[in-house]
Amino acid sequence: MTLSPPAPAHNGLHGRMRLWAMTAITLSVLLSVLDYSSANIALPVMAQDLGVSQAQSIWIVNAYQFASLVTLLPFSSLGSRIGYSRMCEIGIVVFLLSSILCAVASSLPFMMFARALQGIGGACIMSVNLALVRLVYPTSELGKGIGLNGLMIGLGVAMGPSLGAFILAIANWHWIFWINIPLGGTALLLGMAALPKTQHYTSAFDFPHALLTIAALGCLIVGLNICAHGQQTLLGSIFLCGGCALVFLLWGRQNKVDFPLFPADLLSLPIMVQASLVAISCFIASNFFLISIPFTLQDGFARSSVVSGLLITAWPIGVVVSSPISGRLADRFSGTLLASLGLLVMACGFACLWARPLTASNLSIAACIFLAGTGSGLFQPPNNRIIMSSAPKGREGGASGVVSLSRLSGQTLGATAVALVYRLYPGHAAHICLAMATATAFLASMASFCRVRDKK
Repeated sequence: MTLSPPAPAHNGLHGRMRLWAMTAITLSVLLSVLDYSSANIALPVMAQDLGVSQAQSIWIVNAYQFASLVTLLPFSSLGSRIGYSRMCEIGIVVFLLSSILCAVASSLPFMMFARALQGIGGACIMSVNLALVRLVYPTSELGKGIGLNGLMIGLGVAMGPSLGAFILAIANWHWIFWINIPLGGTALLLGMAALPKTQHYTSAFDFPHALLTIAALGCLIVGLNICAHGQQTLLGSIFLCGGCALVFLLWGRQNKVDFPLFPADLLSLPIMVQASLVAISCFIASNFFLISIPFTLQDGFARSSVVSGLLITAWPIGVVVSSPISGRLADRFSGTLLASLGLLVMACGFACLWARPLTASNLSIAACIFLAGTGSGLFQPPNNRIIMSSAPKGREGGASGVVSLSRLSGQTLGATAVALVYRLYPGHAAHICLAMATATAFLASMASFCRVRDKK
């Protein structure tokens, strides 16, 4: 099939309409990110209240992440047909209804069902999130909008644990989900009033390939998790092989479609696939760090859980500080160069923390974590801008799906790799994970710098 050229510059929204539209978009993103991060801190309390072990309570997190990842691409395609704003509004409604179900859950199976439904709502929102940002901002200011979006994600990550701890201090864990109602209601009303109404495809939604996409991604995730935990490796390998076969089948079929559900057309563009692979590497490195850092701080540096939580907060603060600055710079300078520098800064932060002596002060530890978070914030807006601005006209939804899929894929691969390291090297796993985070971020930086060289 023949790809159309990249979309020409558009006017976007201006003045008060842009303000209200971006408020709706950022509130919807905050809704999904804040709930995910605040619910995690309540897992021990939920496990006790629901009468399950802490290991079993992890499924409350996994159910959300699994449902989000496997439905992201189908919802991105569906949003291109029914309209990005309508897709976002549907996601908010689903998220609100599932939050009520989570708040009244009294058993683990019911909670897993409610959290999976919540993950579906989150996927509806995130699948079209950057497509809406692209419609709100003109091309010349797209980096600013993406930077603001990254700022809100950073705020959600930073506020989540603190909000969860505050709610648990004054009420029970159910209120972690009840708090979504006013936030989501506000986002829904603003979205209905201010989000731009987009033209959408007239072709019917491809349900068979949507189910095939869900099956392919589901098999890959299940297979990775089974293999990482070292149980029934043969079964895990079967799932992995089946998932890879379905992906190849999807690629062959969808590459011949004008507006495919699986973004084979976008991933055939060199600039798109390079940016996506670098993003996946970035999130693998981030998850090597974020999952293992509590153990590093508590077991290695002998910090309490409270102090560890405060030190980890330096990461999202770094993201919050650097994202809007990086977004504005991406509108004026090379996004590839900015993204490469961001990854290098992240690698330096990880390396500095890895080299800290066990007697290091809290200030020096926090400075290293802040530096790594700053690198992450510097990387994401320009790299996301490259993906969104490279999409042909009418494929904004697919490009938004590629951004979110890269993030979730990197997070999933990173989490699986961490589980594998902890299984193979339980005595030194935290130290090894930090070294792996450093190496992965550095190699991703070098690969990204190669993109700059290739352009010359």
